[in-house]
Amino acid sequence: MAATTPTARIHRGKAGALVSLARRLRAGELVAVPTETVYGLAGDALNAVACAAIFRAKGRPAADPLIVHLHSARQLGLVCVPNAAALRLARAFWPGPLTLVLPKTAVVPSIVTAGRNSVAVRVPRHPLFRRLLRLAGTPLAAPSANPFGYISPTTAEHVRAGLGKKISHILDGGPAAIGVESTIVDLRDPRRPVLLRPGAITAAQIARVLRVPVAEPRASAEKENQRGLLAPGRLARHYSPRTPVTLHRKISAGALCAARADEAFLLQRRPRPGAASGSNVFWLDAQGRLPGVARRLFALLRRLDARGFARIHAELAPELGLGRAVNDRLRRAAAR
Repeated sequence: MAATTPTARIHRGKAGALVSLARRLRAGELVAVPTETVYGLAGDALNAVACAAIFRAKGRPAADPLIVHLHSARQLGLVCVPNAAALRLARAFWPGPLTLVLPKTAVVPSIVTAGRNSVAVRVPRHPLFRRLLRLAGTPLAAPSANPFGYISPTTAEHVRAGLGKKISHILDGGPAAIGVESTIVDLRDPRRPVLLRPGAITAAQIARVLRVPVAEPRASAEKENQRGLLAPGRLARHYSPRTPVTLHRKISAGALCAARADEAFLLQRRPRPGAASGSNVFWLDAQGRLPGVARRLFALLRRLDARGFARIHAELAPELGLGRAVNDRLRRAAAR
């Protein structure tokens, strides 16, 4: 009888488990961890061998850098060169879903930064991940804990389904509270902050703290890819189900009535009473509230992808606040 590959063990966050997982991280092993955004695959950010293992487990290209997670903003000087703008944003939004790109220090291996002289850093908010960071005593690199390019995981079971035979340990912290990855801002030039990836913290919120406008990216992901991306989440196709996705500004009641049974329809909110709502019609939030939409987006895309539909028709969110992050993920999921 052929031997089977063991699947990852899920740990529930007891004190003894956290101590053991911290010890494993210090020894160069990988642990999938909960964050408030999505689940991440963590390894010692100062250990090039551990970081290489992250890339192998995910099948991640070396041109796509990792985010370094810190327990406290007081650790910034270890991995990067902070400026006054970075410190203002740290005071306003950390711990939280904001990543800053800053000049790196020599202790950060080049594999973490795709060979660039800058590094993406954040202080996460999830209490279990924060305890693990404190116990590990080292910054942790942690991209999303999924096969590269696939839908990001928002539960421990999502991680086990995707990487369970490639990693040994998953820390279960419950469903992710936000559901989409962190906002990323390029602060290498503090006079001209650049939004690299939208998230739960908006460009308008950042601009209010810094009192300067937040610009759009200066270069396309395709041009960046020739020398290594500046930050993760910049590829045109990402967060993608295997099922083709078609985007719509609005999916009308008429379109639902004429829908093919082998195609799924993903709405922002529950259809009005009396509207078509067959077994192939799904919605992200009953009232279309953006926090609920973002929280359920990846989980519902995974569910639809597993159902064997020929196509997923997805409705875009309003292009404001958190809706911009939702639409960014949907557009990359639909790209071919």
